Amino acid sequence: MLSCHALDVRPKPGAPALVRQATAAFPAGGMHALIGPSGCGKTTLLKGILGILPAEGEILLHGRRVSGPAELLSRVAFAPQFSIAHGKLTVGETIDTALRLYRKNHDAGRRDALLRLVGLDERAGTTVEKLSGGQLRRLGLALELSTDPACLLCDEVTSGLDPRSEDQILAVLRTLVAEHDRTVVCVIHNLAKLSQFDTVTVVYEGRVVFQGSHPALLEHFNIIDALNLYDRLSEHPVEHWLECAPAMTTSRDPAAAPSSISPQSSPISARPSAIAQIGTLLARRLRLFFRDRGYLGLTAAITFGFPCLVVIFALGGLPQMQGLALAPTGGLLETLQERAEFRQNAANTATLVSGLIVFQVILLCLMGSNNGAREIAGERALFEKERMAGLRPAAYATAKLLFAAAVGALQGVWMTVFVKIICEFPGDWAPQLAILAGVGAAMSAVCLGISALLTSADKASLLSIYLVGFQLPLSGVVLALPDMLVGIVRPFIATYWGWSGYLTAMTQSRFYDAVAMLDNGPYAQPLVAGAVLLAHLAVGATLTFWGCSKQRWP
Repeated sequence: MLSCHALDVRPKPGAPALVRQATAAFPAGGMHALIGPSGCGKTTLLKGILGILPAEGEILLHGRRVSGPAELLSRVAFAPQFSIAHGKLTVGETIDTALRLYRKNHDAGRRDALLRLVGLDERAGTTVEKLSGGQLRRLGLALELSTDPACLLCDEVTSGLDPRSEDQILAVLRTLVAEHDRTVVCVIHNLAKLSQFDTVTVVYEGRVVFQGSHPALLEHFNIIDALNLYDRLSEHPVEHWLECAPAMTTSRDPAAAPSSISPQSSPISARPSAIAQIGTLLARRLRLFFRDRGYLGLTAAITFGFPCLVVIFALGGLPQMQGLALAPTGGLLETLQERAEFRQNAANTATLVSGLIVFQVILLCLMGSNNGAREIAGERALFEKERMAGLRPAAYATAKLLFAAAVGALQGVWMTVFVKIICEFPGDWAPQLAILAGVGAAMSAVCLGISALLTSADKASLLSIYLVGFQLPLSGVVLALPDMLVGIVRPFIATYWGWSGYLTAMTQSRFYDAVAMLDNGPYAQPLVAGAVLLAHLAVGATLTFWGCSKQRWP
């Protein structure tokens, strides 16, 4: 049995309680309705029991106090109002991925059994985005059942559905109770369906004012039909209903209360290892990457289009760059004139070369923003649900980092190869490849960290774009920074380190001499620049792990 005793639930620590002194019990093996007017605290109560919202009081399972949310969630699942799943995956792939993430060992028939249970066996090959509202709710139930919970808490899983779909959902829930010995607690708005539940819990103005059977509900509130309940509630303040509420028990054993749940009360399926979860997440991310044609097209466009932009801006200066190698010759007057022209040509070429390097780095920063900014914030609700079911936050963060950093590094490698060959940039291949790959990976990781700290994909994208926008002026490459700011700002600006490391790989060429003629530095060597970019990557990784470790429901 799941129950709570004197539970206060708050939207955040220190805020006034939305649900106050709630005491309720949901006997094992039953189907229980949780009802009340809109905004009264039904969903808040469930979230307080699950630890999604801060709560004070006692939560008990089988009469024993739960020591924390993690212990409860190993036995209790939560089905939100709307199914949370990737639209580009098929129904079968979605369930199979869930089983691989949450269960160390599962037989091949487990997926098919879950789909048959919720009536989606004929939709196994259908993508999630093509399901109807009722089918999405049934998929949500199947996802929660993949952890084989003893108790299932459902938040308005029948709301907004047509009568036939609503009846189908309720039939699935009744099957879970009758044939699979599960306990179901369901927030429901349709009061005409209360006769299908074993008990009814009424929440009014943040207080639990009644628990009992459907006939007992009608008798207690002196109504003929449950549809009249809310009108009846509004006739008196909540204090009146609390005074005349029937006694409610949580089957709380005072002697056992300080203890945690015994391991034998409900067996827990072993979770897969972190490595196995990372592998499953990477496989899912790659599948989604190639199926999402919009995102794939955008990534391909900027990956191949941005290097072309660099080449387009370089074409007009190629003759000038090639002429840099010509030394002044002739008589004194001619030599002086040629030297003046040579210096002017060198200055123009230095500006062009330096600008092209900065242009490459800035474009790679933009690619990094595209790689990481929406990656976590855009699916935060899904991540929080998967965390509740058993996904390790560290495994999730690692998979996201590996994917985003790898894409950024490959984009940097392609940028280097394409521009270097077309524009005939001199310098050693290895350090230049490493530097631009480092820029792409580092900026992808930093923007991923921003995404992990926020719950809004739009806000994460906007903040990442701002970060890229400040890279150019704060790099000091185009506009000189005041000396007092250089030491403070420069360590955080990837553009400077990418530009400087790439440029110093040209030390043995006249291109480097031309740039040094205008500005004698100092410039960071490739090894130093690469180390700083690696530090940027580490900062991004730290932000990502930290952001994923904190519960942040959107």
